[in-house]
Amino acid sequence: MKLEKVTKRWYDDACGTALAMELVGERWSLLIVRELMFGPRRFGEIKGGLGGISANVLTQRLDGLEAAGILTRRKLPPPASVQVYELTEWGYQSETAIQELGRWAVRSPAHDPTLPLSPASLMMSFRTMLAREAVGDLDAVIGFRLGPDVFRTRLDSTGFAVERAEPDDAAVTFASTPPAIAAIVYGGLPLANAEAADMLTLTGDRTLAERFVTVFPLPPKTA
Repeated sequence: MKLEKVTKRWYDDACGTALAMELVGERWSLLIVRELMFGPRRFGEIKGGLGGISANVLTQRLDGLEAAGILTRRKLPPPASVQVYELTEWGYQSETAIQELGRWAVRSPAHDPTLPLSPASLMMSFRTMLAREAVGDLDAVIGFRLGPDVFRTRLDSTGFAVERAEPDDAAVTFASTPPAIAAIVYGGLPLANAEAADMLTLTGDRTLAERFVTVFPLPPKTA
């Protein structure tokens, strides 16, 4: 991977944190990386996950991230024949930093889990907030149908693996929206209440679903 030389710097500082800000510190840049964390996406799909971003700004940020070596673009083979954006190997390595930043930020009293979030953001939040000690002997494939976004995930003692794939072998599948799932997991909305309000369709092992939603506790807020 060849990185283009940085010709204009924000900070006259050799610290890696300063360089990180130059690489992903512009508005939307880090969220674009988040949207690509679970595989290649088309321009419109990225834009759809980032409410409020204009096409012009998204184009600028994608160009900047590509120039920095964080993502690349390629054309899918026929019959799709469309351009997609995907993270480079180095780009994927930013997930650890994104998770740590997220764990730190949610302790702020200003954090509001009821705000909109994308399907990728929801999956990232699960990977970030997972309390492994609460998983115990769980080892299960869990599916999510979030509008056009479909995920096959696996929860076990090693973590929470996520892929964009049909969850044909899932023990339980949640069909809903990201805000509704967040309200259940982070807001304490009972599954039965969500179903009664037509916010959720649950298919499969209900006992597993009830346990699943308890293993992502938010940390206490700062004083």
